[in-house]
Amino acid sequence: MKKPSLLTHLAITSLLLLSFSALCVSARGNVTANSKAAAWLESQVAAQDKVLWVYRDFADGLNHFTQRAWIGDNYDNIPPLNEASEVAHSGVSSIAAEINLSTHSWGGYMFLNGTLKPGAEVPQNDFTENAGRLDLAGAQKLVFYARGETGREYVEFFTGGLGWSEWDGRSKKDDSAKKVLGYVPLTTEWKRFEIPLDRDDLCRIGSGFGWVTNNTSNRGLRKVRFYIDDIRFEFAQPRPRPLFLQSYASAPPRSEEGIINNFAHLYDNAVAAIALSYTGKHERARQIADAIVYAAANDRAFSDGRLRNAYSSGNPASFPGWRSKKGAEFARLPVFWNWKEKKWDEDYYAVSTTAGNMAWAILALCEVSKHAPKPEKYLKTARDIGDFLLTLKDNTGGFTAGYEGWEGGQTKATYKSTEHNIDLITAFAKLAELTSERKYAEASRHAKAFVLSMYDPNTGAFFTGTKPDGKTISKDVLPLDANTWAILALKEECPDIGKTLAFIETNMAVGGGYDFNEDKDGVWFEGTAQVALAYKQAGNMEKYRKILAFLNQNAAPEGSITAADRDGVTTGFMVSGTDIPWKYGKRTHLGATAWLAFAQMGKNPL
Repeated sequence: MKKPSLLTHLAITSLLLLSFSALCVSARGNVTANSKAAAWLESQVAAQDKVLWVYRDFADGLNHFTQRAWIGDNYDNIPPLNEASEVAHSGVSSIAAEINLSTHSWGGYMFLNGTLKPGAEVPQNDFTENAGRLDLAGAQKLVFYARGETGREYVEFFTGGLGWSEWDGRSKKDDSAKKVLGYVPLTTEWKRFEIPLDRDDLCRIGSGFGWVTNNTSNRGLRKVRFYIDDIRFEFAQPRPRPLFLQSYASAPPRSEEGIINNFAHLYDNAVAAIALSYTGKHERARQIADAIVYAAANDRAFSDGRLRNAYSSGNPASFPGWRSKKGAEFARLPVFWNWKEKKWDEDYYAVSTTAGNMAWAILALCEVSKHAPKPEKYLKTARDIGDFLLTLKDNTGGFTAGYEGWEGGQTKATYKSTEHNIDLITAFAKLAELTSERKYAEASRHAKAFVLSMYDPNTGAFFTGTKPDGKTISKDVLPLDANTWAILALKEECPDIGKTLAFIETNMAVGGGYDFNEDKDGVWFEGTAQVALAYKQAGNMEKYRKILAFLNQNAAPEGSITAADRDGVTTGFMVSGTDIPWKYGKRTHLGATAWLAFAQMGKNPL
């Protein structure tokens, strides 16, 4: 299972028109690579070509200049900057700024890149020439939105200028530019502001944004309270970068769902890259694959080919001046704000390594390599990952699940997952095909033997795997994907496709779709797309089309789809490292949308 963390479809006319899609099916049942869901995936990557965000949303992985430093008088009573979920120009939050003019004659905040020293766990504000600075060359303007609480507030906004002094000037290591908008009046409606930058040297910027206000510009006000949102640098030319896509749509601050706002699950991004490659969007697929390559080569603690279960969304590279304990740049991991302890925390599942997720990374890299100008770098990383997975081989059958826990104290997960081993059947087979190395072909056969051993001829179901002893079969939960993926990966070698599909229909069909498990408490759209493809694999095109029509009816107009048809759809499992039930909700989901794309294209990624 791809456990989420706590914080977790011409060829012929007059045949069939499916709502919300441009899919056409030929008389032979083949499907063209035309998918509205895949187009949505592409749009999510393309949206970042000409922009660098200072603030997009609460805990967003695309945010830069994340350290906020007070500038003004009275450092003994510094006013906080808070996330305002009740007032936002777009998304789920804005930044609420407030200054009491009876205790401060002037003041404001600078949004800094800051530094993270080797061995430190928390980045620090840094006003010195040693502070990390970003190269923003090519940016035409800084855009942001602001509104006042009363409509009588005057605030000055600026960018750059870190290290500048009106008395001493600046050194070559300070910010290379400083632009000030000047004091502007705010209204109670959101207003767009711009600071032009096209003639400025932006090669070194440590302060991406800032504001300041004072009592003389705000006479008659006891306090200045205002909101700022959607702060971003806009560029004239595209700047494609390695990119991990956010797994779930953002949720408001303090909500349980908001815990994973910046989480980019490895599995979700791998299936998205494969879907993009299937539609011929190879450059976009490479951006995600490049992020995977970077993450594998720049782990902050390991150098053995392993990948983490999740990374921070956005460019995976650490910010300038941020270093790991090894003193090197590193792939950023996701974090969540611990409201109780007032600090950023990491997630147990995200920092762990799971075999199935890594198998999907191999599948993505292998697929992308087929269309890349330089396929070698993708295949090298795929080999490195595969070699790490070989260390999880269990001589009694199959592969164990990976490693769990925090760095320095990770333990080997000794249970064996049917779903993980299904993933490994295809991942190792693809590696063997592209590298001609026998060890991968043998590993694929080894995983397949384990999966076949998990088949129950009495019910037609595939059990979920083993318990931690690696031998005792776990029968507590019978997940949908272990059965759909067995059909998709084993194909003609599946013991009885019809019987497995009958098991799925009897035990998991609900409301036109299919649930994750047998309690039928809601529709899991990712799994429902997998069922559609399983029926196509079985040659039942009528059922495939019916399920696909249901999925398209539940997709958003722009092509995406939510994880489930309602909140609180249970899986029967607990979130890794906790006693909290793992559930799916009605929230736009990258992985579900990628599988919808597979279903719309009629493509089996396994």
